[in-house]
Amino acid sequence: MPTAFFIIVILMFAVIFVNGWTDAPNAIATVVSTRVMSPKAAVKMAVVFNFLGVLVMTYVNSKVADTLSEIVTFRDDQQDQALVVFAAAMFAIVIWAVAAWYFGIPTSESHALIAGVTGAAIALGGADSINMDKWKLVIIGLLVSLLGFVMGYISVKLIEWIMKLISYVFKPINRTSANKFFSGGQVFGAMAMSFMHGAQDGQKFIGTFILGMSLAGKNVSQNSWEYTILIVLCSLLMGIGTSVGGYRIIKAVGMDMVKIDKYQGFGADIAASICLLLSSLTGIPVSTTHTKTTAIMGVGAAKSIRSVNWGIVGEMFSAWILTFPGCGLIAFVMAKVFMHIF
Repeated sequence: MPTAFFIIVILMFAVIFVNGWTDAPNAIATVVSTRVMSPKAAVKMAVVFNFLGVLVMTYVNSKVADTLSEIVTFRDDQQDQALVVFAAAMFAIVIWAVAAWYFGIPTSESHALIAGVTGAAIALGGADSINMDKWKLVIIGLLVSLLGFVMGYISVKLIEWIMKLISYVFKPINRTSANKFFSGGQVFGAMAMSFMHGAQDGQKFIGTFILGMSLAGKNVSQNSWEYTILIVLCSLLMGIGTSVGGYRIIKAVGMDMVKIDKYQGFGADIAASICLLLSSLTGIPVSTTHTKTTAIMGVGAAKSIRSVNWGIVGEMFSAWILTFPGCGLIAFVMAKVFMHIF
């Protein structure tokens, strides 16, 4: 039991690290692509606000963590094997995420996490292992993430309308003044996105970690010192992962997909942050990757449909569609292999 638990902890840390490697860069993609912040400064900022997001949202509203910790269940006679398949799920998630990073595709680590745990659980207990009440929230989350497109489109149109109104009532706004204002706005937006990334993804990993620990017979309450340490480790690992390999994803999301101005980057960050906040408060696990990228698509579409690189968008959607069956299948196979070996 101690050995199995130790392996699960190491694999879980690896998954959190890979999340920072492949997911967290989305939060700072726009502020870096518009050159408001350097990648190094943006990563440092992301580490701080990821931590605050995990800390504050977990103690204020831990519904997302609760959703992930209860998304699969096992019978009492399956507990020992459950540890093995859980380890297989974490291993499969790392494989999937690293492959996505290698090709520079911002796949959703959240969906990989859910797919991996689900696929491994099916390998052990069949469809009965799936808690469909919690999985319904995942389906709702897919629809909510697409709302980012609408919110991004509306936010930019609203900003443009306000700027025109100010110019008409008072005096024309020169480009230098506008860029200076929206540069500050983008820093705020990046902080908000990093905070909400921690609030959403941090809680997902805490919930999954709690699930793994419960399978090992170790229950962790929110008032315990172990829980606080878990929050700190989660945010630090995500931050380290972002600093190691995040620039590929930043380039794909913030530069290759749509060329945006500072006010558009601000609009995308605010739109995505609002979607993530509403989802976190209602316990809906939403992909930060999907929400941010669809918001950027909406911003680009508000300018012109042709301004969006639909080839890049197509690659992203392909990765998103394949994540659930792909990562789920890998986890299923790895779980069968792990059960045979161990």
